[in-house]
Amino acid sequence: MELSASYSHPLGGGFDGSLYAGLPGEPAFGPPAFMHRQAAMDSPEAPISHHWFDSTHITFGVVTAGVSRDRWKLETSAFRGREPNQKRYDIETGRLDSVSARASWNPPPNWALQASWARINSPEALEPDDNEARTSLSALYVRPLGDEGSLSATLAWARKDRIPGDALQAWLAEGAIRPNPHWTIFPRAEQVEQDELAGHHGGASTVRKLSVGAIYEIPLSATVKLGFGGLVSAFDAPASLGYDEPTSTMAFVRLKIG
Repeated sequence: MELSASYSHPLGGGFDGSLYAGLPGEPAFGPPAFMHRQAAMDSPEAPISHHWFDSTHITFGVVTAGVSRDRWKLETSAFRGREPNQKRYDIETGRLDSVSARASWNPPPNWALQASWARINSPEALEPDDNEARTSLSALYVRPLGDEGSLSATLAWARKDRIPGDALQAWLAEGAIRPNPHWTIFPRAEQVEQDELAGHHGGASTVRKLSVGAIYEIPLSATVKLGFGGLVSAFDAPASLGYDEPTSTMAFVRLKIG
């Protein structure tokens, strides 16, 4: 998922500079990828808004420079726009043909806010002549809950401008309630404007999804936990797409080390 190196150095006047390079790595765009967000990491299911917010998180070739002071950070990246192929075990190379910029702000300790923009060259192998511009805003919140629990939440919006093509928006609200060390409940609500369900550039459709899940963890040692979980999801999709009140359920077992 990531092979990277980073370096930071004080610049004086309270400023710090940083450099980051990855092969693969994550450019300066969007909130943390869903598997790293505290409000989402207990769900084994990828959000349907993934390709609006964080599909660049395993980019094969990225270089990022940043400057920070107090609770602010500004970053800019050059990276390879093409998404990895299905052979995720190899290393891909190519020109750093895409760019992004992100401003992050941590006002009080419980909040993390960001605004970012990216111009991505030829992200899809099946549509090599199509480019994208993406914009995202997000707010992450985390706080303790009781003596041993926690509460976390994400609220995010993104816009994907196909070049050429439509401007497609996505909304995401998710949370994780952990009342004690054993139980975690994780709801998520999403809405995306999707133009691929009826064929690429076949007309945009609004699709909504609501899911609720839970996991119960049993500690096997100080660093190993065994979890049993499940979730249920309901979709709202236009009838013209041929879906008849789609729903889904999932049961899973998780071994967590570390």
